[in-house]
Amino acid sequence: MALKFFYGTECPHCEEIVPLLLRLEQENNITVERVECWHNEVNARLLESADRERCGGVPFLWNSDSDSFLCGEVTFAELKDWATGK
Repeated sequence: MALKFFYGTECPHCEEIVPLLLRLEQENNITVERVECWHNEVNARLLESADRERCGGVPFLWNSDSDSFLCGEVTFAELKDWATGK
């Protein structure tokens, strides 16, 4: 499974998701790759490629296997459904 969390270092909305990601990973034995894109041009281009104008910014969560995505702040239930393909 290829799960990616695109974030900006100073983004307060992104910071809200981090504890949920940690919980998701611990409870479900899932790994989500963190991709900082505000200070890394290569990662910024990767975000643009994955986003395809669906969200337009961070936080952006992308499941490359299912091409499902989440934009902005999310609940734990939404995050788990996204990560598990539900």
